[in-house]
Amino acid sequence: MAVPSPVHREFLRRVERIPAHGLGLSIDVYSPDLTSLLQALQQRQVPPAYLEIFRATPNTLALVRKQAGNGLLAYHGEGLWLTQPEAADDPLFRQEVCEVAGHLQTLQSAWLNHECATKYISGYSYGTYLPPLYTECSAEVVADNTMLVQNLLDRHCQLANGEAPLVLLEMAPLTYFVAGTLTIPTFFRLVTEQVPCGLVLDVGHLWTVFRYSGAWRTRSLVQFVDTFLGEFPLQRVVEIHVAGLAIHESSLAVRSELMKTSSGDFLPVWTDAHAAPIPPVLFEMLDQILSHPRLTNLKGLALEVDTKPEELIVDEFARFSQRYATVFPRKADAGISCDRGGTSFQRKPVSASIRRTLGEAYDRYARVVAGRAKPEGPEWNQPSACTGELVTYRSVYLPYEILHWGGEVEAMFPESCRRLTEEGVPLSEFVPFWFRQPRPLSGSYDFFLLKIERFLEFVREKAPELGGIAEREADELSQAYHSANEPAIPAVSELI
Repeated sequence: MAVPSPVHREFLRRVERIPAHGLGLSIDVYSPDLTSLLQALQQRQVPPAYLEIFRATPNTLALVRKQAGNGLLAYHGEGLWLTQPEAADDPLFRQEVCEVAGHLQTLQSAWLNHECATKYISGYSYGTYLPPLYTECSAEVVADNTMLVQNLLDRHCQLANGEAPLVLLEMAPLTYFVAGTLTIPTFFRLVTEQVPCGLVLDVGHLWTVFRYSGAWRTRSLVQFVDTFLGEFPLQRVVEIHVAGLAIHESSLAVRSELMKTSSGDFLPVWTDAHAAPIPPVLFEMLDQILSHPRLTNLKGLALEVDTKPEELIVDEFARFSQRYATVFPRKADAGISCDRGGTSFQRKPVSASIRRTLGEAYDRYARVVAGRAKPEGPEWNQPSACTGELVTYRSVYLPYEILHWGGEVEAMFPESCRRLTEEGVPLSEFVPFWFRQPRPLSGSYDFFLLKIERFLEFVREKAPELGGIAEREADELSQAYHSANEPAIPAVSELI
C-alpha cells in the first residue's frame, strides 16, 4: 500500500473524527416549511438521519439547533468566494469566515460545505453560481484560499469533540459552458494534493459536466462517469448530493431541442434545478459512484431539496431511503494509522504574480460571460474548454437572472416599472446597466438586496423624477425581506 502524503494524512486525521451521518436532506430553513416536511417524513417512517442547513441568520440557525435536539446538523455555506484571487487579502473575506465559524459552532456541524464556484467576479455580481476557471493558477489559488479558511476555522471554531469543522469543496454545476486548460478531475486532484480538504460530489452537477463539456459527443454516460471517477480524488469525497435537473425556464420560451448523443440517444438541455424532480439517470450514476473502490471516506448522502414541493420531497426521499439503506457505515482507508493530535496544516502561500495572472484571467472571464468580450485567451481555446452554449448563457440565461431570478423586478417595483414603461424606458435596459462597470462589494453578498440597490441606481439615472417612488418601494422590500429572514420555527426535535 502506498504511503499517504502528509497532506492526505492530515485529511484522514480530520475525517476519521467525523461520524457517519447517513442519509439526509440538504435544505433551506425557509422553503419548504421545515417542521411540516419533517413531520410528513416521520409519518412515512423515513426520517432523515441528518439535515444540512443552508446559510441563514444566526438567530434562525440557533433556533434550528435548539429545536433539533441531539439530531445531526451540517452546514452549507454561501458567500465565501474561494475561487477568487483577491480573497486572501480582503478583510471582508476573513470577516465572512469568522461569521461562518459562528454558524458552524451554533449548529455543531462537522463540516463546512461550500461550492467551489462564485457569484462575484472582478466587481461583477451574479445570481447563480459560475464555475471557476479550471487552470493550474486557479487550482493554486483555490488551495490557498481553502487552507486560509481551514486555518481560521481551526482558530475560531471548536466543536464539542475538540475538533474544528472540515472544509468541503463542492464541484460546481456547468450552466451551458466551461472554460479552462485542465479537466475538472485534474483540477480537484491538484487542489487536494495541496490542502487537507474534503470534497462534495454532486451527481446532478456531474451530469452537467457530461452535457456541457461536450463529453456526450464521443462516449456514453457510463463511460464518461467511469473515466471521470478514475481521475477524480474520490478518496476525498465526504458527502454526495443528489438534486433535480430540468430545462431552465428562461430557455423554455426560446427552445426545447434535444441533443443526440454518440449512442443515438437524445440528451435534454438540463441545468441544475433543486425544485425539479430527480431523473432516474442520476440514481443510475449514483449506483456507479457508490460501487467505486476508492470511495472510502463517505460520511453523508443527501438529497438537495430547497424550494421543492413537500409531497415530492417525501416521495423521493422514501424511494431514496429504500434504495440506499445499506450504504452506511463504510470503512475508512484501511491500514493507515492517523495521529489525533495534529495542529493547523500550513502551506507556502501563492505568489502575488499567480494571483495577478489569475485576476487578469477572471477579468476576461467576467467580460466574456456578460457578452462584453469574445471568448479568447488560453482558458477559452483549449480542448477541455467548451463554449458551444455560451451564447445561450449570455443572451437568455443571464438576462433572465437579472430580471427574474431571486426576485421578479416587475413584482418588486410594480409602480416604478409601470412609470418607466410610460416614459419609454424598457426594463431590458437594466441588464446592460447591471454589467456596465465593476462595483466592489461593501458587505455580505445578498443578491436580492443587491438587486434593490442596483435598480434604485438605474431609476435615478434613467428617470430621476421617479426616484422617490422607487425609494419607497425599496424601503418596503427591505423591511419585508429582513422580517422574513427571522421566521418562527416550531419544534423539530426527535424528527431527525
